[in-house]
Amino acid sequence: MSVPMLSPSFAANLAAALIAVPIMLPSLAGTSALLFRKRHRAVAAGISIGSCLLQIAVAVALLVRARHTGATPYAMGNWPAPFGIVLVLDRLSAWMLLLTAIVGFAVATHAALTRLDRKGWNFHPIFQFQLLGLNGAFLTGDLFNLFVFFEVLLIASYGLILHGQGARRLTSGVQYIVVNLTGSTLFLIALGLLYGVTGTLNMADMAARGAALPHGDRGLFEAAGYLLIAVFALKAALLPLHLWLPRAYASAAPPVAALFAIMTKVGAYSIIRTAPLIFGDHAQEFLLPASLATIALGFTGMLAARGLRDMTAFGLIGSTGTLLAAIALFRPEALAAALYYLPHTTIAAALLFLTVDLVVRWRGVEGDAIVPTPAFSGLALVAFLFLAGGVALAGLPPLSGFIGKLLILDAAIGAPLGGWIWGVILITSLIAVIALARAGSTVFWKRDPSPPIPADRAPPRLLEALPALFLLATLVALTAFAGPATRYAQSAAAQVFDQSAYRQAVLSNTTLIPPASRTGEAP
Repeated sequence: MSVPMLSPSFAANLAAALIAVPIMLPSLAGTSALLFRKRHRAVAAGISIGSCLLQIAVAVALLVRARHTGATPYAMGNWPAPFGIVLVLDRLSAWMLLLTAIVGFAVATHAALTRLDRKGWNFHPIFQFQLLGLNGAFLTGDLFNLFVFFEVLLIASYGLILHGQGARRLTSGVQYIVVNLTGSTLFLIALGLLYGVTGTLNMADMAARGAALPHGDRGLFEAAGYLLIAVFALKAALLPLHLWLPRAYASAAPPVAALFAIMTKVGAYSIIRTAPLIFGDHAQEFLLPASLATIALGFTGMLAARGLRDMTAFGLIGSTGTLLAAIALFRPEALAAALYYLPHTTIAAALLFLTVDLVVRWRGVEGDAIVPTPAFSGLALVAFLFLAGGVALAGLPPLSGFIGKLLILDAAIGAPLGGWIWGVILITSLIAVIALARAGSTVFWKRDPSPPIPADRAPPRLLEALPALFLLATLVALTAFAGPATRYAQSAAAQVFDQSAYRQAVLSNTTLIPPASRTGEAP
């Protein structure tokens, strides 16, 4: 009996269609989980966790493919660029897809184990649509659909930030919505200006047309570019556009804040994707000083924090500022350092937020306040996780944060404001260590027997710590495989700065499905 063989064209089309799976999979999972949200929540949780596992597998497959190919576009609906919706896979987008899937899996599992998903019927559907928006933002090849996916992930985040209810979450959630609606309005204005000048919103096509604009149109084009970069800086919580983040992240449920750790990276990714390709390094004049100020503000704010969630939120701001300082240099070696540091800072912040949730659940009194309390069950494990997360966030050896900061400092030698970059990063790292040591010693070492622990409190379930341990293992893997990871980051950075290759790949090599393959006819 002969085994039917797949034709080469069908196999090629199947491989090309894999690029769309990170968008389709969470969409299907979110819709499926919606059917079981009331009566069969365990099924909804299983669908969500299973979807995240599949997204990790797909992201690994796409990353392996991106390593051996250049930028690979895929035309949705068979409309070629620049006329239709085009997804583009390259090393950078594959890197971000894998990071999103890893953090998403940890958060979905933590929410199921701690029963956070039972505080509202729609947690897992909204969670999956959040992943849909994130994956779409990392894959899209045109600015309008970047806006669309921004709105998808923001609408989902509105639901997640209010999950669990409470007056504090409602107040901060309203502020979060107002700020992001303002950013969306500015985003649309920038897109309108860019389309009016260039006649296109496809990134590759806009880069080609923008370079050929007459002198009279350059001013409006650059002004729209500055406005767009400002919107991305708002999403990344860059000073002075950071005010929305500390309160929003500190009032959200810690696992939700752990997922939101990647939200600021969407802004950083958008700057990486658009600035070198379309606008050049003109934004360096304000982006680099603002990044240095953000580092100082974030890590100094950790000292003033009275709660562990506030402290982690400010630490996230400081580490994102460190990332943006490297990006703002607009040099391949600096971007390579940033791309290695990017997953580290995201996973480290997510690890600390999950650890804070364990502290709140297991300690039983005082919530996340940085005050002494009686000893509690699971203290040693949660103290270890906090120590590891603190070491990672501060950028201390032996974890990957130390390697990432070292790479950034090396790339800053001879760069504009290089001395300032060295001074700010080194000093704020010391401040972060002091803040984390103060909080850790107060919560885990000092004892105050006066606050009584409720007698009916259930003992902690150590199984709940597995997602945090998974994120810690990921950081260890990023450290152990720093060599291959940095080489991948270097090749991804080189690909980002090779604008001509990107334009040629998207505009002349869009993957179309032949009509014969769509109808089932023989090729």
